Amino acid sequence: MAVGIFDSGLGGLTVLDAAMKRLPEVPFVYYGDNAHTPYGVRDSEDIYELTTAGVSRLFEAGCDLVILACNTAAAVALRRMQESWVPSDKRVLGVFVPLIEALTERQWGDNSPPREVAVKEVALFATPATVSSRAFQRELAFRAIGVDVEAQPCGGVVDAIEDGDMILAEALVRSHVEALQRRMAKPQAAILGCTHYPLMEKEFQEALGADVKVYSQANLVAESLADYLTRRPEMVGTGTESLFLTTGDPARVTNKATQFMRRKMDFISA
Repeated sequence: MAVGIFDSGLGGLTVLDAAMKRLPEVPFVYYGDNAHTPYGVRDSEDIYELTTAGVSRLFEAGCDLVILACNTAAAVALRRMQESWVPSDKRVLGVFVPLIEALTERQWGDNSPPREVAVKEVALFATPATVSSRAFQRELAFRAIGVDVEAQPCGGVVDAIEDGDMILAEALVRSHVEALQRRMAKPQAAILGCTHYPLMEKEFQEALGADVKVYSQANLVAESLADYLTRRPEMVGTGTESLFLTTGDPARVTNKATQFMRRKMDFISA
């Protein structure tokens, strides 16, 4: 039994870490497409092809359920994959819905019409591809009305994190927050719409101010996954051991992942 977690690089480790803590009995197979990161500046067809290739590898590793921890992949490729590509005995889920459910205070599976919610002004920080897809706004519209979303494409942040240049990443975070605040001075809530960004959550919070509630995905996704597996235990696949796969240089990715996770993670070639 194993659950797959797909990401364009290292950002999905934030989701993996939370999921492993929430579900210690479940083996996880992680796939990082480090050779092609970042996805946020790629076109939609490229993102689709890379995502389906990675998910296919996770299916081969015994995962019947795969979480697209990469927001860009979820925003750009997930709907098309679910409609025409995912085999009937497999499931591929994204990371937007648990976040939106938390923001709108709706339970999983609540299919009632969209309604007014307390939060009216939301800042979305995401990759350029996620912003241009408007996937977050589309999913939000199914659940809430009257919410103004101001989206800020955060170019360069993923590259800086992947390169381990946290000083540059912090400077870019401040710059992107300032750019958004010129258009929405006082958002009530902020969405970190990329799984790399929780690594900079403290910097986002400081730049936004203490009165802005920052929503980060990792714990919300882990809790949603636990709920899903309780309802659908058959979706835990046939894999029996945790595995960490990368399309990049395994030694380099192992080193970076170990720094981020603060424990040894041995990556092998995908």
